[in-house]
Amino acid sequence: MNLLLGKLRAALCSSASSCLVLTPGKNYMSEQSFERFTHYETVNTNYLSRRRLRKKVGWQLLWGLGVGAVISGNFSGWNLGLAAGGFWGLAIATFLTAIMYVCLVYTIAELTEALPHAGGFYSFTRNAFGPFAGFICGVTITIEYVLTPAVIVFFIGSYLNTLLPGIPVPFWWLLFYIVFVAINIRSVELTFKVGLFFTLVAAAVLIIFYYGALTNLEAFQLELLFNVAPESGQSANWLPQGWFGVFKAVPYAIWFYLAIEQLPLAAEEAREDKDITEALTWGIFALLFFSLCTLVLNSGVGGGAVEIGQSAMPLVDGIKDAYGQSPVTVALAVAALTGLIASFHTVIYAYGRVLFALSRAGYFPRWISVTNKSHTPARALILGAVVGLVCTAAIQIAGQGIVGAALLNMAVFGAVISYILVMASYIKLKISRPELKRPYNSPLGIKGAAVGAVLALLALFACFSDPAYRPGLWGVGLFLVIATLYFWLYSHKKLVAQAPEEAEALLAGRY
Repeated sequence: MNLLLGKLRAALCSSASSCLVLTPGKNYMSEQSFERFTHYETVNTNYLSRRRLRKKVGWQLLWGLGVGAVISGNFSGWNLGLAAGGFWGLAIATFLTAIMYVCLVYTIAELTEALPHAGGFYSFTRNAFGPFAGFICGVTITIEYVLTPAVIVFFIGSYLNTLLPGIPVPFWWLLFYIVFVAINIRSVELTFKVGLFFTLVAAAVLIIFYYGALTNLEAFQLELLFNVAPESGQSANWLPQGWFGVFKAVPYAIWFYLAIEQLPLAAEEAREDKDITEALTWGIFALLFFSLCTLVLNSGVGGGAVEIGQSAMPLVDGIKDAYGQSPVTVALAVAALTGLIASFHTVIYAYGRVLFALSRAGYFPRWISVTNKSHTPARALILGAVVGLVCTAAIQIAGQGIVGAALLNMAVFGAVISYILVMASYIKLKISRPELKRPYNSPLGIKGAAVGAVLALLALFACFSDPAYRPGLWGVGLFLVIATLYFWLYSHKKLVAQAPEEAEALLAGRY
C-alpha cells in the first residue's frame, strides 16, 4: 500500500504544480466539471489487505472458465431462435453475432493487458469516460452475470424435473446454488479446476452428438432445417417470419457466445496478463466451431426446426434421435447436464468478481468486497446467489410465460449495453491515451471496435422485438435508473482512491 501511495504521489507531483498528498481518511473531489461532485477517500492499509485476490491460474484454466461460461448455450436457449426466425433467420443472426463477438474479444484482449484489473469492463469504461460511465457499465455487467446463472439454473431444474418429476423444481435451484457457490468460496484453484472439468466433459458430449448426427443418415436430414411454416404474407420457408424474424432471433444467437467476455474479470488472478489474451482467442474459436455444428446438426434431427425450436432440452432430444434407444443415449442424456453445470458454475465466479470490484472501489457498499482466508469474495458470491434466486422465483410466480426465455433476454439486454460502452471506450482510449502501455494490440483496431459497437446496438434493439419479454427489459431499465440515483445520492461520495481501477485513472488524470 505504501508503494501504491508513493506511486500516486509521484505521478500527481510530476504532473501538477504542487504535490497532492493523499491522506488516509480524507476526501478528495474531482475538479473536472463533468465529475466535479465525485469524492474520493483514501483508505488505510488494512482496507485493501482485507480485499485481496491471488494470482494462481494459467491460460488453460482460463480457457475452461471462458468456454465453460458459454457452453451451456449449445445445450438450450439458442433453439428458441428457431421459433423466432426459422433456421435461416437464426443462421443469419448467428453470423452477425459471431462477427460482433470476434470484434469484442480482440478489443477486450487489448484492454485487459493495458488495464489488468478485476473490474474488467467497468475498469475500461471508467478510464475512458469517468466514474459515472464506469459505474453504469459495472451495473449492466452485474445484471448480466447475476441473471445468467438464474437462466441456467432454470434450465437445470427443467432438465432434472423430467428425470425426477416428484421433486419440486425450486429445490434444484436452491441445491445447485448452494453447492457451486460453496465451491467458489472454498478457493479459486478449486473453482477453476472444477470449471475446466465440466467444460471438457460438456465439449465431449457435444462432439459425440455431432458424430452421431453426421453418421446416422436417418437421423439428420437437411429438409428438417426448413420445416417451420411461413407466416401469412411470407412466401418462402427460408425466412418464415421475414427479415423481422432475423431481428427477433438475435438475442438467442447471442446465447451461443454470451459470457466469454467475463475473462477480463480474472485479471488479478491470472499468472500473466497474456494468459487472458490466449484464453480469449482460443476460446472464441472453439465457440465458433460449437455454434456452427450445434445450429446445423441439432436443428436437422427429430422433428426438425419446428420441434427443436420448442424443446426445453434440444440437445438431449438430438442425442435420442442420433443414437436411438441405447445405453449410449442414456449416458449422454445424463452427461448433457454437465454443459449447464459448467456455465452455471463459471458465471457464478463472474458475478462474484464484478460485485467484489465495484464494492472495493466504493460504488457498491464496501462490506460486499471483503474476502475470506482463501482470498475469495464470499459475501459477493452469496449476495449474487440470493438475488438470482429471487429473480427466477419472481418471474415464475408472476406467470410471465417462459421463465428461461424472459431471463435470457434480460441478461442479453444488460450484456449488449456493456458491449457498446466497452467498444466505445476502446476507441476513446486509442485516441485520447496513445501513451497507454498496450502489450497486446487488437488486429482489428478501431475499425473492429466500431463494427462491433454497431452490431451491439442492433442487438440492443432486437431485445425489444418480442412483446412478451418487454416487461422484463423495462425492469432492467428501471433498475438502471435506481442505480443512477444511488450513485448520485450516495456512492459518488464513497469512492476509494486506492482501488486499482480508480488509482489507474487518477494517475492518468482521468477524474
